Amino acid sequence: MAHLYLSAAHKSSGKTTVSIGLCRALRSRGLAVQPFKKGPDYIDPLWLSQAAGRPCLNLDYNTMSGEAIGAAFAAESAGADLALIEGNVGLYDSTNLAGTETNAELAKLLGSPVVLVIDCAGMSRGIAPLLLGYRAFDPEVWIAGVILNKVGGPRHAANLVRAVQHYTDLPVLGTLERDPDLAIAERHLGLMPSNETADADAWVERIGGLVASQLDLDRLLSLARQVPAPAVPATPPNARAAASSVRIGLARDSAFGFYYPDDLRALVRGGAELVEFSPVKDPELPAVDGLFIGGGFPEYRMAELEANRPMREAIAAFITRGGPVYAECGGLMYLCKALRWGDERREMVGALNAEVEMRQRPQGRGYVRLRESARFPWPPGSRGGGIEDPLEIRAHEFHHSAILAPDPSWQYAYEVLRGTGIDGHRDGVIQGNLLACYSHLRDINTGWVDRFLTQVRRCQVH
Repeated sequence: MAHLYLSAAHKSSGKTTVSIGLCRALRSRGLAVQPFKKGPDYIDPLWLSQAAGRPCLNLDYNTMSGEAIGAAFAAESAGADLALIEGNVGLYDSTNLAGTETNAELAKLLGSPVVLVIDCAGMSRGIAPLLLGYRAFDPEVWIAGVILNKVGGPRHAANLVRAVQHYTDLPVLGTLERDPDLAIAERHLGLMPSNETADADAWVERIGGLVASQLDLDRLLSLARQVPAPAVPATPPNARAAASSVRIGLARDSAFGFYYPDDLRALVRGGAELVEFSPVKDPELPAVDGLFIGGGFPEYRMAELEANRPMREAIAAFITRGGPVYAECGGLMYLCKALRWGDERREMVGALNAEVEMRQRPQGRGYVRLRESARFPWPPGSRGGGIEDPLEIRAHEFHHSAILAPDPSWQYAYEVLRGTGIDGHRDGVIQGNLLACYSHLRDINTGWVDRFLTQVRRCQVH
């Protein structure tokens, strides 16, 4: 199973840009490239999916066991010519002193050759001890080569290559000169998502061309093909029993786009027909049995969302008459009365009696642990749940918004054991058949999809 793991010495080294460019450059050669991203990320996977033309899957120790990671990696890579994994942060970075869930550990689990993308701005001969240290720190990590990024020019590149070749045995797989035009616009949560710009594919095509001209693609492919068989055998997910079909409205546009592709597949396997609609542009809600409104950046489309009053009223009416709705983060913000950012205030759906305010600093960031409350609205699933068997859930959150004056009458689905949620103690507002939370769930470790679909079908009966 040919694959590469792109990592770096530290975050913001340019590995996302390189990964995007490699996906497109290799795809342009006629290869089927399967992208992966380590960790709970939505934005990088959107770009990687755009570049490769295949959905990018997240590999995350917080929500997946090592066995599940290996099985998902093997199954998703089947049929691809090459898999490319983009790491997060640095190769060895972790708050855990033992580094048990680092990029290095994931690379060892998958038997991946690691290509280090090094930010060379301001570096010369000092690149050699850096690389030697990374090689020596954990000899079990297969560091197979290096890409020199953000190089100042031909002379700088030559000095760097000479140092690497003299002091190490690592092949230099290419050099990429600094180019401000290659940077993706930054947001308060990181990069701007590809679903927000019509120029996304043109940018991807450009970086793909530059990567093809400045990196040794043949040598990269040769390294990728030296990989042994996966340590963990592929075990396809259990087929779900076919159930009655339901139509689930999926909010997807420039404001909402944060969805795990394996969760969407789980919805389809569970009998859901996904009906995409745009809260920004569509004048009416499609005929559906339930709604899933994921995360995104509604604050950047707050004027358009306010202007689309018919859609706001249709969603509010759907909730009022008992329609089942699941919303995460940006979806929660949209369902509140209004959204504030600086001096601007815009009306939102108004189903939840509170306003939301954007703030400069993150209000909730990182991994969370939740425990279901006795009021959790969905029926138990195959993994448990319910009053007699409340689940503890690993999820994640990343938001700069905060709920202003949460309604004191609100009931909550979760007790927050770690993280922030709505108020530092609780998350998951319950209102009728609506569940809206800041935390992002993943079906692979929670089984939320089957429980939500069971709830949708139960509402159909009534």
